[in-house]
Amino acid sequence: MRISFIAIGLLALGFAAVPPVALAADAAPTQAEPPAANPPVIDPELDRRNVKVPHIPSNDFEVGLFTGTYASENFGSNIVGGLRLGYHITEDVFVEGVYAQTRISDEDFRQILPGGIFTSPKQTLRYYDLSAGYNILPGEIFLGRHIAKVTAVYLIAGLGSTEFANQRHLTVNAGTGLRLFLRDWVALQADMRDHVYSMDLLGTRKTTQNLEFSGGVTFFF
Repeated sequence: MRISFIAIGLLALGFAAVPPVALAADAAPTQAEPPAANPPVIDPELDRRNVKVPHIPSNDFEVGLFTGTYASENFGSNIVGGLRLGYHITEDVFVEGVYAQTRISDEDFRQILPGGIFTSPKQTLRYYDLSAGYNILPGEIFLGRHIAKVTAVYLIAGLGSTEFANQRHLTVNAGTGLRLFLRDWVALQADMRDHVYSMDLLGTRKTTQNLEFSGGVTFFF
């Protein structure tokens, strides 16, 4: 009994020696402090520049002149010249009408066939086309370091008629081209087109491929 009273007295002295503030601090739940935000390693300050997106000029109508080489499958290659009229339905889709003429010759046939094929050695070939085109690669070309010009690569195809030696031939044309806009109202143009039509040559019906390579200038309004 004496030992129990002594133990109880020691415990009472121990609790009395502990400050109440310490007991309250031990009893209070510990709250985690929020982690400090890490500053960015790099804080760039860039000046934004205005970027001008290239676009094809919005003038809807075009008229142009062109010249080049028309390579007939059976009657040689000669200079061709013509006129084109066009209307741009949208920035990418357009329709175009073309009239052109060149000269063809049957001199090669006259060497093996007396009298040749035509009534005269040279004939005028004319063709009319109505075609639809689509700009597949609008962009820019740089002329030096500070001059950029708008360009457009396009595909084109259509139907028409080819006339020579008092005959008309239904013609399918297809090809590709490039426009280089010098100003909003004027452009340089280069084309490659294939004119396909059937004709009766020496009693045999034959489909012919007639390639044309041309360049010209086109005005928009």
